[in-house]
Amino acid sequence: MVEMDVRCVPSQGHVERMNTRELREAFLVKELFAAGVLRLSYWDMDRMILGSAVPTQEPILLGSPKRLLCDYFTEYRELGVANIGAPGSVCVNGQKYRLDKKDVLYIGKGNRDIQFASDNAENPAQFYLASYPAHKEYPTTRMKQQESTILDYGSPETVNKRDIHCYFMEDGLQSCQLMMGITDLKVGSVWNTMPPHLHLTRSEAYLYFDTDPESVVFHFMGEPQETRHIAVKDRQVVFSPHWSVHTGVSTRNYSFLWAMGGEDKKVLEIDGIHPADLQ
Repeated sequence: MVEMDVRCVPSQGHVERMNTRELREAFLVKELFAAGVLRLSYWDMDRMILGSAVPTQEPILLGSPKRLLCDYFTEYRELGVANIGAPGSVCVNGQKYRLDKKDVLYIGKGNRDIQFASDNAENPAQFYLASYPAHKEYPTTRMKQQESTILDYGSPETVNKRDIHCYFMEDGLQSCQLMMGITDLKVGSVWNTMPPHLHLTRSEAYLYFDTDPESVVFHFMGEPQETRHIAVKDRQVVFSPHWSVHTGVSTRNYSFLWAMGGEDKKVLEIDGIHPADLQ
């Protein structure tokens, strides 16, 4: 049986009164990646599912948690898979798709058999999963990182120079509502998504990875005039409700994978916030 953690997202008013421990319990996924294990976390806002699969000696089958009330995982859902580890492959209904680090696979609604495998059990692939409900079928498609749409943002002067690799988006690889991308900060830059923004029509999750073992990322969240922060380590995930800002800073450059879904797929349709207006 596939186990799945179920989380209910606190309201805006509740977050204002939460302490550090409560914020971390509500919005942070600390231990997502584990060797030989499939892990899933369900978020009631927009019914997003986050997960991981780290296959070692044997492939890992993506089963369906009992609480989803479906025969197989993508019966009513679409799925994005990103590899942030060593090379591996995802087999979908008998068709194998090889994924190197930072390659992404879109798996459409209606694919019954999905398995994850590593090329080398001693140095396994680390597959990150993001899923939303789907209303129609789109074809299963792999996208290499070099095939993604690259947005050049920020500047050295504001220490937020970064490349935003967009995979699933309005003008990219097609999906129902799932959007995914990877942001790589340049050496010497430490701020992501700065200036910050909101998007009422989409919830989002940040997976921080390739962070220095001696570093910590301070992820800022909350309403613009009631910000909070969560200290995040390598390969940990923060969930961001539609009413929350999302930006972060570390002591050196890093990468993060963003996944979101909702009512639109326009990456740049956002409500920008001037840094001086944050409190």
